[in-house]
Amino acid sequence: MAAVSFSQLLNGERAVVTLFIVIVLFSLPLSLLLHGVALSLLAIFALSVEVRVETSTSLSQFKTRAGASSGILLGAVTLPTFMLSKLIQQSRAFSLHQVHHGELNYLALQYWAAFGSCFTVLMVLCLFTLDNTRSHSCEAWNSKFGLVCFVIGAALLFLYSTIGVHAIWKLLWVFFHGFAAVKLVQHLLNAFPSCVSFGEALLVTVGLVLYFGDMLANTIEKLYGYMTSSELVFMQYGFRRSEIGIIIQGLLLGLLLYLVVLKYLLHGWDGFSRSTYSGARICSEKGKSLIFFASLGFLIVVIIPSWMQFVQDFDMHPLLWVVRFVFREPVKRLSLCLYWVCVIYLSVLRFYNISKNSKIERILLRKYYHLMAVLMFLPAVILQPKFLDLAFGAALAVFLTLEIIRVWRIWPLGQLVHEFMNAFTDHRDSDLLIVSHFSLLLGCALPIWMSSGYNDRPLAPFAGILSLGIGDTMASMVGHKYGVLRWSKTGKKTIEGTAAGITSVLAACSVLFPHLASTGYFLTEHWISLLLAVTVSGLLEAYTAQLDNAFIPLVFYSLLCL
Repeated sequence: MAAVSFSQLLNGERAVVTLFIVIVLFSLPLSLLLHGVALSLLAIFALSVEVRVETSTSLSQFKTRAGASSGILLGAVTLPTFMLSKLIQQSRAFSLHQVHHGELNYLALQYWAAFGSCFTVLMVLCLFTLDNTRSHSCEAWNSKFGLVCFVIGAALLFLYSTIGVHAIWKLLWVFFHGFAAVKLVQHLLNAFPSCVSFGEALLVTVGLVLYFGDMLANTIEKLYGYMTSSELVFMQYGFRRSEIGIIIQGLLLGLLLYLVVLKYLLHGWDGFSRSTYSGARICSEKGKSLIFFASLGFLIVVIIPSWMQFVQDFDMHPLLWVVRFVFREPVKRLSLCLYWVCVIYLSVLRFYNISKNSKIERILLRKYYHLMAVLMFLPAVILQPKFLDLAFGAALAVFLTLEIIRVWRIWPLGQLVHEFMNAFTDHRDSDLLIVSHFSLLLGCALPIWMSSGYNDRPLAPFAGILSLGIGDTMASMVGHKYGVLRWSKTGKKTIEGTAAGITSVLAACSVLFPHLASTGYFLTEHWISLLLAVTVSGLLEAYTAQLDNAFIPLVFYSLLCL
């Protein structure tokens, strides 16, 4: 660590991430000072672990995505900083009596769960790299620094848990998230080699752990209420979820849990078919397909809706509730569905033919899909935001189902889906796992989902659409065609492209201003803060080697919430 030069320590990506954190910390109210100290510690610890990992070979057993840096600093701080920005926004709402105290406490608990998850993964990575340092003195320094970070982090968690009541439960809850994050990140890196970087794996696993933890909290609350006819003490921190939120959560997490069951079902069928059909491959494939579609149908129609009704008390079957919701405004919502189908059909058909018969670079071809996202989602955010929430969940469920079919080659669609998806992949995807379409859809969906409820920053729901659909697209196209001045000697991103991306987002915001002015909140968003948010997210797009679809919308959204 001591032998690392300053130029190695502070590269472009780290400088932008540091600026991002400093802006958020500068906006903290005094009531969130402890949270800011925790974020600062996490950033310093993540930077030290990232430098150590990139100068060590101890983690060579984890095959990360080729051509990308480790991204540990960016991956470790993005979600906690994102949650802290939401806390700042909710603190404003609480001071105006716009949100309940329990909602603010629950969001704070989620922040500390995210902090604990990232911090625990960093501790494990630190321990992995201690046995492969350049000298005994360096090893001793790394050990002491890691121990100091652990002690301070544990002290901060203890201080947080002693504020208010239920200290033991809060510590156990954070510990549960940290343990689950470590196990999940190890499984992801081992099961999908060369598909993600450390930073991307950290972002995905911590996000899933938080989402699964919320689902578990919902379930425990209801179980405890049924058994004792009283409210569970720690769930006094919670708040009522919407029906759409429960439907999306149950559908997505149910499909992810289904992967574990499906693995054993298909392995069992393979063993049975080998002993029964004596090499009749077509019969085995048809049987596997039957098991898959039958079990998937049972999951979607029976198991997942049963959980939804258990935790939310729907007055009818959740699938029927969805149908009723759509037909509350049939003309608007069905017309929007028809519009989406037409855009998807015409765009996919056109771009698929181009990808097969043209020498256009894949990275540019994929940017047309970013523009397609603008065409699809921008009108819906303005006209039908609640219906768009539900549509995002349905689209992610369809993407996840198609990826399962592609990976397991489920007859008769598996090979067809694989060939079709390969027409749109680039160096960040692999045959084992294709993630770009997930990251694009989630990048557009998360800011909209997170803006439900209280929102005094009307630009925030547009963060994903603006940063990915407009900024990232214009940066790539202009940089590829006109870019001359590069940000670094080894990178491909150009100053001209970054300037075009920033300018295009600001221009799009000026077009949105008349609509935002009609909401009554327009004056809360100032040009200086907007320019700062657009510039930081644009610089991150220029410098990062990570999957920018996943990180840029979260960073942009976080800065817009301040």
